[in-house]
Amino acid sequence: MKTNPRRGRQGFSLVELMAVITIIVILAALVVGGMSFVTARQAKNKAQVQIELLSKSIQDYRHDMGRYPGVADNTPVDGKDMTEELYEALFYEGYQVTENPGGVVTGDEATKIYLPELDPTSSKQGWVGPATSVPAKTKILDPWGREYRYRKGTNAQNADFDIWSTGPDGETNPADSPGALKDPKNRDDLKNF
Repeated sequence: MKTNPRRGRQGFSLVELMAVITIIVILAALVVGGMSFVTARQAKNKAQVQIELLSKSIQDYRHDMGRYPGVADNTPVDGKDMTEELYEALFYEGYQVTENPGGVVTGDEATKIYLPELDPTSSKQGWVGPATSVPAKTKILDPWGREYRYRKGTNAQNADFDIWSTGPDGETNPADSPGALKDPKNRDDLKNF
């Protein structure tokens, strides 16, 4: 009597392969979803830390200079296009003084660097674009690559100044009306007020 030496299974059935592939796809989706959640949370935390550092630096600037950074007494309500002035006040003017100790300094220029993290030659947090030298004008960016918003004077909701990020969606309603705080555009904004 002859017996077949290959009595057992020869391979996987199609149903078994589909089950394994389905499990792998589900696990991959969970990992990718978890990573996007962690990345979003990390960007939000980074923006909150940056806003605190900017706020502290702005307060230090006011302490030394007797006024808040920015040329205009009342900055725009939407706080747009103000980060170049913040950059100049908090980093660039102090950088110029430390690089040119014999240079002429007017009473309106800062004489120290208030936020060294704004140095574009060594910015590891991505606040400003990378550069090989210190440019005179650059913007201070949030973790989503958009400018922080800054306003002072009577347009500010705080007694002194406001600084905020428009968040991941890049939209904000900075109006002074009471309903603006409940506007859906502001739900993801990160602010100091």
